[in-house]
Amino acid sequence: MTKTAWIIFIALSVALLGALVFVSGQNKLDVSDVNANAVLSGSEASGQIGDHVYGNKDSKVLLIEYGDFQCPGCASAYPTVQTVKEEYKEDMAFVFRNFPLTSIHPHALVAAASAEAAARQGKYWQMHDVLYTSQQEWSQASASDRSVIFEQYARDAGLDVNRFKEDLADPEITKKINFDLALGKEQGAESTPTFILNGRILSQDEWSSEEALKKAIDAEIKKQQ
Repeated sequence: MTKTAWIIFIALSVALLGALVFVSGQNKLDVSDVNANAVLSGSEASGQIGDHVYGNKDSKVLLIEYGDFQCPGCASAYPTVQTVKEEYKEDMAFVFRNFPLTSIHPHALVAAASAEAAARQGKYWQMHDVLYTSQQEWSQASASDRSVIFEQYARDAGLDVNRFKEDLADPEITKKINFDLALGKEQGAESTPTFILNGRILSQDEWSSEEALKKAIDAEIKKQQ
C-alpha cells in the first residue's frame, strides 16, 4: 500500500471511529415529534433525513424494517423481504432503516455507512442487497480487508469509488444512521430484524416465512380499503 493510500485509510478509520462514538450516544436524540410511522422525506427545514423507499411511497400500507447488515437473522430474512417487497410494490411502501448493533457486530456501522454512501450516487438498494447476499464474505474480515471488499462492491455497482470513500466519512451519513437508530428505539425496536407494519411490531411468527408475512400484509391492505 502506498503512503498516500495509508494516509487515506487512516483518515477514514479515524472518521469512522468518531462516527461510532457519535452513534453510541444516539439514545440522546429526541425524535418524539417525528412521525416514525410514515415515509420520511428529507427536509432541511424540519431537520428530518429522508427514508429509502421501495414501492409505492403514497400507499396506505407501510412496512418498515429496522435492520443490521451484519445480523445473520436479517440476512436469513432477506430473501423473504425481497420477494414480498417486489410482489407488493404497487400496494405497499417498504422502508429500510439502519439499526446497527455495534456491540455484537463490529462491521455493522461501516456497512450501514457504505449503503448510505452508495445512496449518494443513486445505488442504495444495490449496496443494500449485496451487503446481505455477500454477508459471509465480509462479516468475518479484518477492517482493512473489509474496506477493500466494500470498495469492490461500490466499483461493481458502478460507483465513483473515490467519492464513495469520501462520503463514508461524511458526518451527515453518521447523522442519518443516528437518526434511524433513534426512530427504531422510539418505535420499540430492541433487536434485528424488527418489522413494523403500519405502526405495529410484527411477531417473529408473522415475518419468519414468506407465507406469514404475505398474510399480515394482505390483512393490512384489506383493512385500509
